[in-house]
Amino acid sequence: MEKKWTISGELIELRPLEVSHIEELTVLASDPRIWEYYTIDGSNEARFNAAMLEALEERENGRQYPFVIFHKAENRIIGSTRFLDIQEQHRKLEIGWTWLHPKHWGTPINLECKLLLLTLCFETLKCTRVQLKTDELNTRSRKAIEKIGGQFEGIIRHDMIRDNGTYRNSASYAILEGEWENVKEKITELYQRKKQGEIVNGEHDLTQED
Repeated sequence: MEKKWTISGELIELRPLEVSHIEELTVLASDPRIWEYYTIDGSNEARFNAAMLEALEERENGRQYPFVIFHKAENRIIGSTRFLDIQEQHRKLEIGWTWLHPKHWGTPINLECKLLLLTLCFETLKCTRVQLKTDELNTRSRKAIEKIGGQFEGIIRHDMIRDNGTYRNSASYAILEGEWENVKEKITELYQRKKQGEIVNGEHDLTQED
């Protein structure tokens, strides 16, 4: 996988995460509401910084590819997302660790983010499969993934261990290459409706999949 992907959309640009971004991201991540369904509490500065540095190390190892989400109109970073579990030999990966500052929840931003990432996956990287996972209890995110066409594949029991020592079960979804055109159409329609204000704020907002 290329080391420096930058993907530009209408509202946002996805830029490769760099060490220079971490200070700004740390301030954005300080709201505990963001981390309700994550295994870590990213509002803890030390824990968040360690997670970002680990993501950069994983990129060097070819296992992850982290991005920052740059808001064009505001001319600033508003969150982050990444590719996980990259398996080039099987042409598959996972999209996850997506979070936005709460100011941008319920906006078209995350739909455009998914559209940009999935387009890169299926049309440039030629992925056969893209996975999305979320906490089993995160019904809002599960409904959102299903709404854009992610197919439910089951519950992965004790998938992760949270920092507090408890286990997290994950709901697993995937999109296959043969499903992409239909999914692309769904996301594009939702994105346009969201921009036009036809979807109530907060509905179908993918902010907590990891």
